[in-house]
Amino acid sequence: MRKDENPVVLHVDQVKKRIRKKWIIHGVSFDVRAGEIFGFLGPNGSGKTTTIRMLVDLIKPTEGQIELCGYNVNRDPEQALQYVGCIVENPEVYTYLTGWENLEHFARMQPGIDHVRIQEVVDIVRLEGRIHDTVKTYSLGMRQRLGIAQALLGRPKLLILDEPTNGLDPKGIKELRAFIRELADQGMAVFVSSHLLSEIQLMCDRVAIINQGRVLAVGEVNELIEEGSNYVVWHLEPAQEGRVVLQAQQGIDLVHVADIQLDEAMLAGMDNDVWVTQMDADRISDVVKVLVGSGIQVHSVQKMNPTLEQLFLRMTEGESIE
Repeated sequence: MRKDENPVVLHVDQVKKRIRKKWIIHGVSFDVRAGEIFGFLGPNGSGKTTTIRMLVDLIKPTEGQIELCGYNVNRDPEQALQYVGCIVENPEVYTYLTGWENLEHFARMQPGIDHVRIQEVVDIVRLEGRIHDTVKTYSLGMRQRLGIAQALLGRPKLLILDEPTNGLDPKGIKELRAFIRELADQGMAVFVSSHLLSEIQLMCDRVAIINQGRVLAVGEVNELIEEGSNYVVWHLEPAQEGRVVLQAQQGIDLVHVADIQLDEAMLAGMDNDVWVTQMDADRISDVVKVLVGSGIQVHSVQKMNPTLEQLFLRMTEGESIE
């Protein structure tokens, strides 16, 4: 079954939030399906944290509805929230206790969690070799995994992770990314809020981009990138004559390199004799025929994809991210 055919675990429909007389969330809508990793991105003050608080019933939306596994979070919070596990930034654990003792402590707060289940989540997060050591001896990555084990105790259908890679070194980030993918492959829906856009691009199946309390785009990461990837780089000889031919084609615009939302390393490596056009990539083969027919040598043609970060900055008009 394709991911877009999987059942919806989290349904957010036209959610709005007003604090005093000011609207801070304006009609946010998206779905998160079983087996997918869903990224939630936005600059400072965009409404990410407020939205997450509404998802887990810490604050109430002014309008709209949030459903978890078919249950309305506001009308039936107990039924709905039994399906969610949540970690906000660094997990809160007792460093003077062992990992196992921490899990025992949190298990007492939930019905039906026995030592068998504790051992299951220990195995899932691969902490079996250190679970009986005190948490103060754990690395940050191990503490993060212990926090995820805590969130998994109740067998949630949805795991919410707010800034899960904060403070992790590259090795820890890579391990966490692989671990989150394993959870999704087993059918869990994972909702990830993060400012590390390159990591979101590597980690997530779909993404919502939010700014000033409004969702600007929701879609598969690759689809969003391709929607903004209508730049084509031409290396032609002779260059000036090639430019004239390109400019003569309808629907093709030459653009200044400084105005392009592309990878900076890629831009730095461009030859001075290349031309960048904004055009439908489906027309490349036809334009190549016109160039060759005009006596222009086509040394290379390359469709350029912006990174998710560049797409993000363009959508949010260059605002800084968290």
